[in-house]
Amino acid sequence: MKKGLILAALAVSLSACSAEMTTQVKVTGGTVEGYADNGLTIFKGIPFAAPPTGELRWKAPQPVIPWDGVREAKTYSKGPYQSGNPENFSEDCLYLNIWTPAVRTDEKLPVLVWIYGGGFAMGWTGDPSNDCEALARKHGDVILASINYRVGQMGFFSHPLLDAENEQHVSGNYGILDQIAGLEWIQENISRFGGDPDRVTIFGESAGGISVSMLCASPLAKGLFSGAISQSGGSFGPARATTYPGENMKTLKMAQDDCMAVARELGATTLEQLRALPPSAFSRYQMGAGGWPIVDGYVIPGDQFEMYEQGRFNDVNVLIGYNSDEGASFSGGFGGQTPNHADGVRTRYGKYADALLEAYPVEPDGRAGKTARDLMRDAAFGWQTWSWARLQAAVGKSKVFLYYFDQPQRGAEGSPHGQDVGFVFQHMNQRSSQSDLALSSAMGDYWLNFAKYGTPNAPGSDLPVWPEFSNDDPQAMHLSGPTPFAGPVPSLDALNVLDGYFKWRRTDEGKAWAK
Repeated sequence: MKKGLILAALAVSLSACSAEMTTQVKVTGGTVEGYADNGLTIFKGIPFAAPPTGELRWKAPQPVIPWDGVREAKTYSKGPYQSGNPENFSEDCLYLNIWTPAVRTDEKLPVLVWIYGGGFAMGWTGDPSNDCEALARKHGDVILASINYRVGQMGFFSHPLLDAENEQHVSGNYGILDQIAGLEWIQENISRFGGDPDRVTIFGESAGGISVSMLCASPLAKGLFSGAISQSGGSFGPARATTYPGENMKTLKMAQDDCMAVARELGATTLEQLRALPPSAFSRYQMGAGGWPIVDGYVIPGDQFEMYEQGRFNDVNVLIGYNSDEGASFSGGFGGQTPNHADGVRTRYGKYADALLEAYPVEPDGRAGKTARDLMRDAAFGWQTWSWARLQAAVGKSKVFLYYFDQPQRGAEGSPHGQDVGFVFQHMNQRSSQSDLALSSAMGDYWLNFAKYGTPNAPGSDLPVWPEFSNDDPQAMHLSGPTPFAGPVPSLDALNVLDGYFKWRRTDEGKAWAK
């Protein structure tokens, strides 16, 4: 009798701790109300920081402003200010979204957090290409989330006057700080949605993948995630005053020289004048000065390649890769289809140009075809990702999984930049081939498995085994055709030539030449 009463009391106690997942959740700042939809509870437009407007423009994200009552969280917030339809974008943009399949709040489900791309100048969670719902439904045991962050000059503008009001005496990188603030919010709140803060995996593509790379290197992000997936990302090139794809980073001084020139052109000499300008005043600089993360010594402490060599990074399992024809999506004489391809290569690569033109040759008729475009692919993405894999495999303790996405469409020679996103998010349609449908399903499984197990390989899975990358046997998973397969790293001989260029760039001679 006594034993029965004790067990009954224990059951009541456990029941109280195991609350049912509802559409209303109390979070930092107040209570939000989402909606239930066929096995998912969805919340859109949850504020994770104060609006970065007025005096908060170009400041680190500040604590969310509390609200009374229940705040509706059923539609996407506006995205960060950028060129485009003004109904979609605003400086008031620091909101996130959650798709949870949890039935109870104590389920401790793994979490995948999406960081969108767009060259750090565009993008927002409300873009249909960034919708996480189909992926959240695929296994039904992983929570999906997505975070807005500031882009362009609103997200990365740097100026000595901003340094002076900052206790770290740096400026810029506000967009990366937004991502960190969103991840901090998730650490504090995701358990209320049935999630496990100890099993958070970040993933992103292009600028989102580069962001993932930077978060893996930033000491400010330590402990905020346990795994990372980077699609066409990586930021391992050295800083350069004149930037190119793959050499995008500037030092604080370089960036501030550019941003001060912008301020002069806009007739602003004080912070008050700069903050009084409408964000549209910066639109003509959207893809230029002040619109990219920088090596500020704080958020991004230094050259990421050198940081990894020294073991100064957040050592978590990573799944990283790139697409077979990234170069088809870019132009400018650095591997794209331009008549001055060789001249562009010589301008960028100096003494290494001839060796690279031999490693990445043009077509017999002089056209910059696929092999020449591959130089752009590898400089911007292939070498960055391969270097990440090599460095972490050599220095880190966590696992590395490398991939190469190659699923050409309608006669194309390879997969362009961004094509992989729809495959991961299960955004296939009636026009998709059976091969595409099979590959998309496999990729979704691999990504979700990685969030659950720290490896794309699940117990009992029928998927081809994805080998762990090692420097002794550098294998990549080729995400191609209906059935992925493991194989050698593509264009390895050419990558080694490109590696020689990047090594030279870090010598005194290479640094002097780049100036």
